[in-house]
Amino acid sequence: MNFLRVTDLTPARLDELLDLAAAMKVEPNGWRRALQGQTLALCFDKPSTRTRTSFAAAAWRLGMLPLELRADELQLGRGESLEDTARALSGYVSAIVVRTHVQQTLEALAAAASVPVVNALTDEHHPCQALADLLTLKERYGGLAGLKLAYVGDGNNVAHSLLEAGALAGVRVTVASPEGYRPHPDVVRAARAAGGSVELTDDPVAAVDGAHAVYTDTWVSMGQDAERETRLEDLAPYRLDERLLSHARPDAVVLHCLPAHRGEEIAADVLDGPRSVVWEQAANRLPTQQALLHLLLVTWTRADDEPVDLPDAPGVRRLQAIA
Repeated sequence: MNFLRVTDLTPARLDELLDLAAAMKVEPNGWRRALQGQTLALCFDKPSTRTRTSFAAAAWRLGMLPLELRADELQLGRGESLEDTARALSGYVSAIVVRTHVQQTLEALAAAASVPVVNALTDEHHPCQALADLLTLKERYGGLAGLKLAYVGDGNNVAHSLLEAGALAGVRVTVASPEGYRPHPDVVRAARAAGGSVELTDDPVAAVDGAHAVYTDTWVSMGQDAERETRLEDLAPYRLDERLLSHARPDAVVLHCLPAHRGEEIAADVLDGPRSVVWEQAANRLPTQQALLHLLLVTWTRADDEPVDLPDAPGVRRLQAIA
């Protein structure tokens, strides 16, 4: 099984992942022998701080060796095909984590690989970020079904994954963005087809009204520097500041996937204010990715009726008691 976008999961598997991630936060080293002696390839075409570090730490907590591979260090630069690279890596590692530009590149690699491939970000999707977002909201509100999440600004890869995650988790997602910056219609249709409650608007105030969480992302992503001035002008009405946040619920939280640009897409007093859970959100990348790797390589590779042995760790005992 690969994890190329959120809808590669089912609602049941998403719940299972979030529950395991919560247990791994309580007892982070309780799974140190789960994948001992195995290797995780980290193939990053694009710069990364949180994704690279959290995946490396997650692999270590599972007993794996995280092996970082830059594109300019591989034979891809000398003409080896993507498919041949995927086949070769599959003979050395247990899973491949890929951060690249084009979703089709990721899908081609996954089609050729014989080990699980994980999307660590493409221009179209950022599914691992959405997992951390859901865990953050679940920790804050105790559950996900029925929550309203408002996303304001550029309807980009982060917005795409939030739409798909909301569909699986029962979160109502409203995206406010101007013409030309809206989420891709195919993603919107897929989220609605999966049962998601999706609203699109160009009115940020209407989007934020009554929201449990207000989310934004950078307006100028990697590779968009030539469009910077146009983007800043077009998206200025969607800045997440105290005025806009005042239309959300009194207990609403602020989310941002980082890196943030204070004074552009988000005001400094909002990002650093008391309603921000941005740093908890960033920290949750680690347990959700630890849980994802464990499930992809241990639990979900087994027959559905085969019992799974979990370590006798305090977090697991608490999880079992709750269940």
